[in-house]
Amino acid sequence: MGAIAAALQACATRIETACAASGRDAHCARLLAVSKTFPANAIREAHAAGQLAFGESYVQEALAKLAVLADLPLEWHFIGPLQSNKSRAVAEHFAWVHSLETERIARRLSEQRPPHLPALNVCIQVNVSGEASKHGVAPDQAVRMARTVAAMPGLRVRGFMTIPEATPDLAVQRARFRQLAGLYDQARALGLPLDTLSMGMSADLEAAILEGATMVRVGTAIFGARDLGKERAT
Repeated sequence: MGAIAAALQACATRIETACAASGRDAHCARLLAVSKTFPANAIREAHAAGQLAFGESYVQEALAKLAVLADLPLEWHFIGPLQSNKSRAVAEHFAWVHSLETERIARRLSEQRPPHLPALNVCIQVNVSGEASKHGVAPDQAVRMARTVAAMPGLRVRGFMTIPEATPDLAVQRARFRQLAGLYDQARALGLPLDTLSMGMSADLEAAILEGATMVRVGTAIFGARDLGKERAT
């Protein structure tokens, strides 16, 4: 078994264990492999081990990989900050956007989604920790924005996403994720058919699953440490 296949198996075990600890089904959270900055051959290796969904943050890098890997039935998720001049490429080539944070970008994606494609799945990114360096809408704006975006053609609002501050404190991790889960419950109570809480990464996926995550975004634990110099230059 290759290193990536072994890492995927280890992640699956972590997810199943956390699901059991939360009293949920063993497959309660879906794994999104975060492949940004890693080469196409690493994605091909992960696919050979059974992984289908991959997350990218840099549009030009992602488009190059999509072209090289066009022979594989992969599901592409855009998870990084989205600039308006890159929205068309994302609307045309991705199945999901996790990082929606403005109505302006939402309208662009709605207008630019090709009519022959299924609706673009979107999550509203919420800045639950209030960090100035983090993207996302303020928690008190999240439900309102979800209702607004839900009315836009070509888009399907699936839920919320967050990237809270990094901390080893399990109680703090769980509190942040619990806040997002509360917003999710509020939106569903208003009639929005949400089904996705995209939260939890390599270091905190257990806390996220305990608080209701349905999708965890894992990169380092699958592909190894990123080249930060390359990431800054991308």
